[in-house]
Amino acid sequence: MDTHLHHTHTEQHLTSSEILTDIVIGMSDGLTVPFALAAGLSGAVKDVHLIVIAGIAEIAAGSIAMGLGGYLAGKTEQDHYNSELKREYDEIENLPDVEREEVRVFFEGLGLSPSVQDQAVEELVKDKDRWADFMMKHELGLEKPDPKRARKSAFNIGLSYIVGGLIPLSPYFFVADGISGLKISAGVTLLCLFIFGYFKSKLTGMPPFQGALKVALIGALAAGCAFGIAKLIEG
Repeated sequence: MDTHLHHTHTEQHLTSSEILTDIVIGMSDGLTVPFALAAGLSGAVKDVHLIVIAGIAEIAAGSIAMGLGGYLAGKTEQDHYNSELKREYDEIENLPDVEREEVRVFFEGLGLSPSVQDQAVEELVKDKDRWADFMMKHELGLEKPDPKRARKSAFNIGLSYIVGGLIPLSPYFFVADGISGLKISAGVTLLCLFIFGYFKSKLTGMPPFQGALKVALIGALAAGCAFGIAKLIEG
């Protein structure tokens, strides 16, 4: 009963961690890339409608590309797990003595007495599925991935990118020229990057203010470089 509850808690924790990772990946690029693009266009063109159209196109393309990347990463993880699981079944079938010894060594490392080790091994190897699952977790350190993980990751990353990308672009909807939009966009986006960096660093165990400043400075540097390059090209 206690083991089952502990397992359920672990799965919930892992799921939350995966969702958080997806959001961080999507939001960080979503806030930075469209911001830099809009800043660069603001230094090169005066038509704010062109900036908006280009920004929307970038957000659409970026969200698809990022979502596809998340999908492929999830599929790779699943394929890797299935490949290793098949290998474990083959080893259990063809090298049972070797695999039994590996299980015994694991229990020995837990400090169990030899008699308890043998009893635990005998109990475990009665079920090949349970045996293979045990080897995957404790020999290879692999947890069975969610079969829907690839699709969920693609959706989470893509949606986070869109949300993040609309933040720096939205001021351009309400202004008459690119420079005015850039001023508002810079203030809003840098504030959001600072807040995003703060909570990201806090959740990952890094110094919050240091992480927040780092994320905001990276965004400012990217936008500043894009704006400066556009001005040079225009000149």
